[in-house]
Amino acid sequence: MRRLGGVLAAAVLCTTAAACTNAPPPPLVPKSEAPVITTTGPKVTEIVVGVDDVAGGYNPHSLAAQSPITTALSSLLLPSPFKPGNDGAPQLDRNLMVSAKVTKAEPFTVTYTIRKDASWSDSAPIAAEDFYYLWQRMRAEPGVVDPAGYRLINNISAREGGKVVEVAFGKPFPGWRSLFSNLLPAHLLKDAPGTWANVLSTNFPATAGPFQVRSLDEPRGEVVLERSDRYWEVPTTLDRVVIRRATHSQMAESLSKGDNQAALLRADAADVNLLNSIAKVTTKPVPRNEVVQVLLRPTSTTLRDVKVRKAVVAAIDREALIASGTQSGPSASFRADSYVVPPSRAGYVKTINANTLDAALSDQLLTESGYVKAGTEWQKDGKPFKLRIAAPEKSEPYVSIANRLKVQLRDRGIDAEVITPTAEDLFSKDLVEENVEIAVVPRVDAGDSAAALASEFGCPGDAPDGATPSPKNPSGFCDPSIQADIDAALNGKALLSDVLARVEPLIAGQAVAVPLFQVVDLLGVLPTVSGVGTGAPLAGVLSGAPEWRRLDK
Repeated sequence: MRRLGGVLAAAVLCTTAAACTNAPPPPLVPKSEAPVITTTGPKVTEIVVGVDDVAGGYNPHSLAAQSPITTALSSLLLPSPFKPGNDGAPQLDRNLMVSAKVTKAEPFTVTYTIRKDASWSDSAPIAAEDFYYLWQRMRAEPGVVDPAGYRLINNISAREGGKVVEVAFGKPFPGWRSLFSNLLPAHLLKDAPGTWANVLSTNFPATAGPFQVRSLDEPRGEVVLERSDRYWEVPTTLDRVVIRRATHSQMAESLSKGDNQAALLRADAADVNLLNSIAKVTTKPVPRNEVVQVLLRPTSTTLRDVKVRKAVVAAIDREALIASGTQSGPSASFRADSYVVPPSRAGYVKTINANTLDAALSDQLLTESGYVKAGTEWQKDGKPFKLRIAAPEKSEPYVSIANRLKVQLRDRGIDAEVITPTAEDLFSKDLVEENVEIAVVPRVDAGDSAAALASEFGCPGDAPDGATPSPKNPSGFCDPSIQADIDAALNGKALLSDVLARVEPLIAGQAVAVPLFQVVDLLGVLPTVSGVGTGAPLAGVLSGAPEWRRLDK
């Protein structure tokens, strides 16, 4: 009874209070919606450029590493006392230099004064050791770009903590402004393990410019450059430049969608039409600093006789090789009818006026050289006339032209095979050790045509200190009878135009080179950006990237 009475009493209390429910007690504070917190980082302004490849090997001084991406990256990431202006003439880069001038006639001496605040991205100063390191490598390594000017240097000394650099030459060199472009970080490279082949092989250990490398991913085919917070001058307008590998159809699609703002590609006629079909895309040709050439190497046993080399040249259909290599793209308008000066450069004069193909002359010269036709094949002493043609592995248009050349020679009864070593092996081993008779390789323009003449066709001579013989040029060609003229052009004792008028016919007569065309890329740009153009000659499209702007951001 006592328990039942307790329950009834509780029921009465619930009825009276009218508050007996299962609801929770009232909250202590008024109910409200939970706040939504949005976190957004700063808006990144970037321009994305599509390219054919992001291949490794970024040393601009190595013939093995030449590519649009090497030119693009070096122009942005490596310091140069002089940079090409819009007309191609070298101009002092006051972002790096205080001055650079000839300060003594005997011996010919150039004094460079570097800005005290100019430094590498790891805070090491840009100084005399960077000049010294490049000089040492350029005069001693095989397969480098235009070493002739560096071989004239006798000594490099420094003052004021390495910020004043004095370069003493053994002979005058009017083209001295072309030297020391794309300096390398000597403090990181001079004692690094490995060889010259490893320099900038996969990345940049340090940079010095308005941009720095945020990431370089070869497998993915993407390079991301971002504004450098260590740059001592005016910062770039863009936060980031992205260079992205893609097929030509992918580049066109990305441009049409606005995902890419520009594309740089080695184009044939179909690619030109493809980009021109995209609404509002502007296209421009961009000449590279390389000319495709066929070298016939007189240092090889098979081609030692000039008459045999002439026979091989007469078996080559130069016009067909040019057509095959250019595919009616932009390069077709830049035929290289000169042995030294590229078509896009001031001073270019056409000296080749006819096709090389002359089947009757080829047969005559081979017969005079002791070869006989056995069926459809030329032989000598019972052995077939066979030539090895080398082109750098996976490098176009060089590999395709080498294969086309092989077919041409076989059609004329000359057996031929194509080998494609890595570019590094080709220039540092095969062309040094005489492993090939013919090479389809680039002739690279570094800015001074007199140095190009001496580097490509001059006799190497000895290093100034007599310690190390200078490597031969890629063809292995040396003709003492024209060396005096070459030296006169290099030292400014004769006008280059006069020397070329005398020397080029003699080079043609030696049958050591068959120039074909200058490689020209196609640039496509959307109107959503400004400043994206062909860039200064030799420097490439990305040389103007510090002034690029997005107009739609």
